[in-house]
Amino acid sequence: MRKFSLILLMLFSVGCSQAPAPTDFSQLPEKKQTPQALYVTAIQAHDMKMQDPDNVYLVDVRSQEEVEFLGMPDAADVNIPYMFNDLDEWDSEKHRYQKVPNSNFSVTLAEKLEEAGYNKESTLLLMCRSGTRSSKAASLLNQLGYTKAYTVVDGFEGDKVKEGEHKGQRLVNGWKNANLPWTYKPAEDKIYID
Repeated sequence: MRKFSLILLMLFSVGCSQAPAPTDFSQLPEKKQTPQALYVTAIQAHDMKMQDPDNVYLVDVRSQEEVEFLGMPDAADVNIPYMFNDLDEWDSEKHRYQKVPNSNFSVTLAEKLEEAGYNKESTLLLMCRSGTRSSKAASLLNQLGYTKAYTVVDGFEGDKVKEGEHKGQRLVNGWKNANLPWTYKPAEDKIYID
């Protein structure tokens, strides 16, 4: 019985660390802000896509490796990485590969949108791991004349726990933590091939 109680306590404490993404978007960290200030949470993005699937286009802007090993939202229309991992450069401060921009991002997106019957006035939802790359992608698209490029502020994996036993783990908000539908086996036509 004591072991069962301990397991329940652990599950409860992990559940308590999961907070919804902020809906007071004025409090977003600067790195997640965009000039057009079009923001949604993962839950809001899912709801928008489900309520109007023919008029909302969801773009997963994470790297190919992230999609392959971490999965992809079922609702995503396509994966077009905003940045790639530079496998020749390691960032020892961030403990990851350096990121380099995908020079084909905007061209590939325009092609995919045209194929699907969308344009620069269509509602676009951009999602990365936690909202930083998607905000950069949305900012770029705003400069290119896209009028409704939203960033999903909590992304696919969510934000990090700031303190306690799970500090540094991505257990706060995000698509996966909200238990929204996703898969390890995305359709081939959604995958980015350079």
